[in-house]
Order: sequence, then C-alpha cells, then structure tokens
Amino acid sequence: MAVRYLKRAEKTSATGEQDVRATVQSILDEIEAGGEEKVQEYASKFDKWDGPIVVDADTRAAAAEKVGQKLRDDIRFAHDNVRRFAEAQRATMTDTQIEVVPGLIAGQKHIPVSAAGCYAPGGRYSHVASAIMTVTTARVAGVPHVTACSPPKPGVGMNPAVLYALDVCGADTILNLGGVQGIAAMAFGLFGTPPSRVLAGPGNQFVAEAKRILYGRVGIDMFAGPTESMVIADAGADPDVVAADLVGQAEHGYNSPVWLVSTDEALADEVAALIPKHIAGLPELNRDNADAAWRDYGEIILCDSREEAVRVSDDYAAEHLQVQADDLDWWLDNLRNYGSLFLGEETTVAYGDKVSGPNHVLPTKGAAHYSGGLYVGKFMKTVTWQRATREANRDIGQTCARISRLEGMEGHARTADIRLAKYFPGENFELDAAE
Repeated sequence: MAVRYLKRAEKTSATGEQDVRATVQSILDEIEAGGEEKVQEYASKFDKWDGPIVVDADTRAAAAEKVGQKLRDDIRFAHDNVRRFAEAQRATMTDTQIEVVPGLIAGQKHIPVSAAGCYAPGGRYSHVASAIMTVTTARVAGVPHVTACSPPKPGVGMNPAVLYALDVCGADTILNLGGVQGIAAMAFGLFGTPPSRVLAGPGNQFVAEAKRILYGRVGIDMFAGPTESMVIADAGADPDVVAADLVGQAEHGYNSPVWLVSTDEALADEVAALIPKHIAGLPELNRDNADAAWRDYGEIILCDSREEAVRVSDDYAAEHLQVQADDLDWWLDNLRNYGSLFLGEETTVAYGDKVSGPNHVLPTKGAAHYSGGLYVGKFMKTVTWQRATREANRDIGQTCARISRLEGMEGHARTADIRLAKYFPGENFELDAAE
C-alpha cells in the first residue's frame, strides 16, 4: 500500500504570502537615515505608542508588581529550565587545539557576539515564552549586551508579564517597540544600544522580512514562517490526545499547518472526527485560527509501515514533530529532519513552547532539512587560530609555495619564500609549482 492522504491540504505555508519586501526595505532605509526620530514616527503610526521607547528601571520594577506571584513563579520556573538546558549546550562547545604537524599548532575557540537583539511578539498573544527563550539563551552564550523589544499597547506600554520576563532573564536594554521599527532599532544600535550582531525571535511577516533583508549585515536565528506541527501516531495512540495536540498548534494562526501521519486508518479516522470538537471548544479567536488552519492546511497521511512514516516525516521536515507510537528509541534513532522532537504521549509541543527547556525558536518551511533551532551557538562564532615554530616552516613553507604557484598566486608563494630564506639561510628548497 502506498502513502495515502485521507485529508490533503489545499494550501501550504507559502500560499498567499504577500510581497512585503518593498515596504519593509523602505522602512529600514528611512530608519537608517532618520535614526531615532524616524523610529518614534513608526512607533506612533504602527504601535500607536507615543511614550518613552526605552523602558526605565522604575517601569521594570512596576511591571513586577502588576504580575501575580504565581505567574512570577511560573516565569522563573520556565527561565530556570531554559537556562539549565542552554548551559548544558554551552558545555559541549569547548575550545580545542591540536599540533597538526610538529611545530604547527592550530585551534578553535567560541566567542560570543558583542551584542544581540531579541524580539518578543505581542500581537494576538503576549509571548512571554519567546522573551524567555531568546534572552536567556543569549545570556548563557555570554553576550555582553542584550537588547530586547516587544510591541507596546496604546497608552499602556509593554505587557507587564513580557516585561517582567525580559527583566528576569537579563535583558540590558528593553525597548517599547514592535515590528520593523523594533528590529531596525536593535540592528542599527539606536537609543543608546550597541548595534546587535545577531537578531533572534519570532514575529509576523514584516518582522521576518526585516530580519531576512538584514541577514548578512547581521546574523539571524533563521528565516521564519508560520508555526507547523506533525504528529506520528500508531494504533496504540490515544486519538483524543492526538486531536488535542494538533488543534493546540493550529491555534497559532490561520496559516499554521498541522499534519497527522498514522500507520493505522482507524486511529486516523477517529482523530479526524475529534478535531472539529476540540476546535469548537476553544475561545473565539483561537477557534477561528484553528478552524482555518485545519481546513486549509491540515493533512492526514496514512502509511503502511513505520519506515514509510519516517520517510514522509523527513520529507516534510516539520518544525515540531511528536511521536505517539511504540518503541520510541527506534524513532529517535531513525528520524532525521525536524526542528524539535517530542517522544511519547507524556510530552507535547506546548511543553517545549513554554517551559520544558529546549528552545522553541525553530526552523519552518523545510529548513529543518539543514538547520536546527535557536541555541547558544547562534549567539557565538566559532573561530580558528594557529601558530608555528620556525622549524615547522621548513615543510609548511615549501608546500605552500608550490601549491600557490600551481594556482598562479605568486604573491602567496613569496610570503612563504621570504620566511624560508630568513629562517633557513643558505638552504635550497624546491619552490616551483609541483607537477
């Protein structure tokens, strides 16, 4: 039996994407030329915010008073988990050196970027978790200055819980800014901040496009698209749990793909029947998002074996991948392309999104074929170094000169020649191009 689609999506995450590049490029150009004054103009236009851009210490402290103790505890619990996981990642990134040949020592070291910019969305939902994921990870990486921004509400300012999370996680400067203007302010180093060398955090299509345009001039976490999630389930899975997990991710937005891959048709049929019931029980905004996402982007794919399910999953390269099937170790060993993997019914994407530790800023739209998600290494650069004794130049220098001349790069060859002549006066070397 070949792969069968019990439900095929009418659209993909790339369907209907607006061409916002010209608009975003224009805003970036204007802000780069006009600086802080132009940022404030756009903050007034798009965020309806005419208050201070930089959040001062008193406002930070006041945010904590507006957040209940239980929520403060929850934010700190999530922060601690994300921090511990990031610290474990950082511990794997060790500096090293090796004596390549006698007298020639080469090495590598990991250096944090000088400044990072972290974006926490604040549109339909207040993304406390994004504040935790980005700022905490940059801090653990050792970034000396972390700037963060999030959209303010008209006449109110940033969501207090988001502001509290940014403060707890260690943001040095916090800006009342959203959208392109927030990204531009961090990238260009406005409002007394150093220019951010890496930009991280999810956002709408304008935020994503601004990061894409700036990429190369600055580093970014990834090119982001709509949230997407896949569940692989076998006959032993609980259809009610599977349906809840798919709907839980579909509520992100009208264009958030969710996919079920199953090796059991009865399970797939039951999940299909349950999904509308789960959607109907959501609050209105969430319900509308999930309904549109399932209708236009949802898929149910039936496979005849777990090996076939792996092939389908690896082809999709989902941002989030849940496995609710027997023999979890087998799936861990065989699955290759995903942003983050959730093994077993006992864990779910929402845990990773909010609190469990691994980062929730993850590759979408097939980028998991070649990239993982946000981690401490995104805020660091791995550089190499070398040093050599004069004696090591005997072999290194001759070989370099010959290869350089073979390539026609005489200037390169002569930088080896001059050292050989200086370090080994009177000796003759074979320096012509090797045949």
